[in-house]
Amino acid sequence: MFSLVSWLPALPGLAWGWALLDALLQGLVGACAVSVLCSLLKVYLYIQCLNNPKRQAEKEAIQAQRWVLEPLHVVVLTGVLALVGSRVAALVVLEFSLRAISTVLSLGKGAHSSQLYLLCQYSLGCGVSCSLSFLLEGAPHGTCNLVLAAGLAGLLATYARHLAHHVCTLYELHSRARYCGICILLLAAGHGIPRLLRNALAVTFAVADLAAVALINQDFLSTAEAVRFWTPLTICYTLLVIYMQEELRHSTGGWPVYQTVLVRMGGLFILLLTVGRWTDVFHVLVSLLGELWCLLRTGVMLEACRQQ
Repeated sequence: MFSLVSWLPALPGLAWGWALLDALLQGLVGACAVSVLCSLLKVYLYIQCLNNPKRQAEKEAIQAQRWVLEPLHVVVLTGVLALVGSRVAALVVLEFSLRAISTVLSLGKGAHSSQLYLLCQYSLGCGVSCSLSFLLEGAPHGTCNLVLAAGLAGLLATYARHLAHHVCTLYELHSRARYCGICILLLAAGHGIPRLLRNALAVTFAVADLAAVALINQDFLSTAEAVRFWTPLTICYTLLVIYMQEELRHSTGGWPVYQTVLVRMGGLFILLLTVGRWTDVFHVLVSLLGELWCLLRTGVMLEACRQQ
């Protein structure tokens, strides 16, 4: 394996250019991971709605989504993830992990929330980006590894998107005729998609949490600085998790989902105004746009999850 940087002369702006390229590739891998998650969840929700006569309107709404906008969603999310710094991305990952643990414990053993999979979209992208940044830090061929990762992630996202399009257009016919192998497999094992997503997300966020803690601690020169940062952060996140659990428990419509995003990012914004940097504050605003973009793009599936 060769290093691309070693073949080029040492120009003043070259290091900045490679750093930008690495950030874009990391963002692309994260965006592709979000695309795979949404495609598989779309398959699951469509099948569930199809099997329930009372949910035909939701099935038609999922089927009517514009597929040509999927690449645009990946491009925009790639740009957002590339802009967000590793510090704020790490904080987003840790906040969602606490929220997910609280939600899973409140649901009870054996239960799952399909809505939680949609709410983790932006956090998943940040988690993948953080993990790549941490694992490839100082690697001699980091850019080449990111190119390979982006290629594999793009391939998986393309196949998942084609699977969702195939299911939404032909599953109803093929499941009755029983002559399509993919649809027969989904007919027999489609109910296991949430378990597959749950296991994959658990592994992804476990690695992302370790990477997030390591990336944040790199900025501290002493234990006292770390304590001054982590103490208000822990208190802030604990209060946010308690507040959001109460809001979601008493909510009946779709607005509380967007309200909790504003509350979370607002709390993080105020926290970083006191213990962070000005670049962190800008990255929080970018993260807010990323969260809203992901939720707006999957509004139909959010409604289907609430009805479920």
